[in-house]
Amino acid sequence: MRLGTLGPDSSNHGLIARRYLRRHAPRRGQCVYFEAFDHAFDALLAGEITHLLQCSAHASHAECVGRTMHRTFPVDAFIAGSHPLALVMRRDAVDTSRIALQAATRHYTDLSDFTTVVEMPTTAAVAQALLEGRETAGICAEQAAEQAPETLRVVRALGPALDTWIVYATTPLTPEAPLWLNDEDGHHAQ
Repeated sequence: MRLGTLGPDSSNHGLIARRYLRRHAPRRGQCVYFEAFDHAFDALLAGEITHLLQCSAHASHAECVGRTMHRTFPVDAFIAGSHPLALVMRRDAVDTSRIALQAATRHYTDLSDFTTVVEMPTTAAVAQALLEGRETAGICAEQAAEQAPETLRVVRALGPALDTWIVYATTPLTPEAPLWLNDEDGHHAQ
C-alpha cells in the first residue's frame, strides 16, 4: 500500500498515516507526503499512490471530494486523535494581540483575548511560525513547546482533537462491504 497524505511527517496527517499503515500494511506500507491535497488526489488518479488519507475536518475536504467524484471512492473511515494540541506563546512575546491557527482549530478554545487571527494551512506551519518569531501565539501541537521550552510556553493545553478520517482509492467498495449503508430497499448509490 502506497498511502498518500498531507505532509510533513510530523503533521497530524503523518501521525495518523503511520498508525494506519502499522495496522493495515505493517510490512509493505509506504507513506508519501504532499504539500496540498489537490496534488495528492491527482497522484491517486494517476496511480502514483494506491490510497489517500484525508481528515474530514481539513478545509479542502469538500472540494477534493467534489472534484474527484466518480473517480475516487471512500474505502475506509475511522476516528483517531491528533497530536495533543495547545495554545502556545513565545516566551519573549510583547504583542499578544495576534494568534496563528489552522482554520479547523478556531473554536478549540476561547480566543477573545486576541484581536487578530492569522490562518495557516497546518498546525505544523503555526509551530514553525512561532519558532521563527513570525508569530507570538498560536494553536499547534503541544510538543512544539516541549521541544523548544526556552522559546515557547504552553498557555492552555487543549488535548487531542478527535476527527473522522477517510481513506480513498480508485476502486469503489462493493455494496456488500460493511461500510455501505444501503437504503430500506437494499439499493445503493454509485
